Amino acid sequence: MEGTLTTQPLSRADDLTTAQARWVSFALLVALLAIYQPTLARMVGHWSQIADHSHGFVIAPLALFFAWEQRDALRRAPVEVCWWGLVPLGLSTAALSVGRFGVEIMSLRVSFVLGLIGLVLLLFGRHVFRVLAFPLTFLFLMIPLPQALINYVAFPLQLFAADWAVRMLHVIGLPVLREGNILHLPEASLFVKEACSGLRSLMALLSLGVVFAYFFRRGWGQRIVLVAATIPIAIAVNAFRVALTGWLAFHYGPDMAKGAIHEFQGVITFGGAFGLMLLLSWVLTTIWPRGGNKPAG
Repeated sequence: MEGTLTTQPLSRADDLTTAQARWVSFALLVALLAIYQPTLARMVGHWSQIADHSHGFVIAPLALFFAWEQRDALRRAPVEVCWWGLVPLGLSTAALSVGRFGVEIMSLRVSFVLGLIGLVLLLFGRHVFRVLAFPLTFLFLMIPLPQALINYVAFPLQLFAADWAVRMLHVIGLPVLREGNILHLPEASLFVKEACSGLRSLMALLSLGVVFAYFFRRGWGQRIVLVAATIPIAIAVNAFRVALTGWLAFHYGPDMAKGAIHEFQGVITFGGAFGLMLLLSWVLTTIWPRGGNKPAG
């Protein structure tokens, strides 16, 4: 039908052969990386300087692994030009313009992933894109949240962690008073800082939850439940970590709330969060009806 976007399979008679498409895509990928090199370099620097986003270092390697895992499906997928790829490319151009002229860093970073998605869909078609859809969209997790959103979310998380930590400490009989995000113990006062809001563990656990759901759950319903559950799990475990810090500070002194010991507590509680994800996975396997759960991708 005239005026509609279509896919056009490539054959030997076409001017653009499969081999040529690969070379063109490689050249465009190099051009894309060159255009976004300053943006990508600053993003990597952000990962190294801001611990809350340090999980970004593993996102791209994992995405490459997910794509490599689908290599057999990629070999079987027909290559075609799909003009729908112009849609994400147009969105990428718009985001790039907003980022350049409005000095909005996140728009530049989102623009890169959208551009990558658009190139794959345009040059290789919907069949190849369907195979690579998860690795490509997974790359969005490497983009740090904007500071305005962090400021908006972090303080309520700090208050929540402090409030529930006090509740847990009261249950075991410890005298503690909460004043905002400050916990007053008989011998010390603990300040629940932005770094203790749980945002770091939330982002890391969310990324881990996506990977875990991709590998170990068979149905999309189970995958969605497992990924969504990482949010309350991360928040609850962080409140427990604050309560644990308060308990250790009460019994062994305020030094328990800083330094290597405090960081080790974070490792232990994050492991506990992953253990809760494993438990939830087992529960879903037990109670979820197996009929209709077919392997995805």
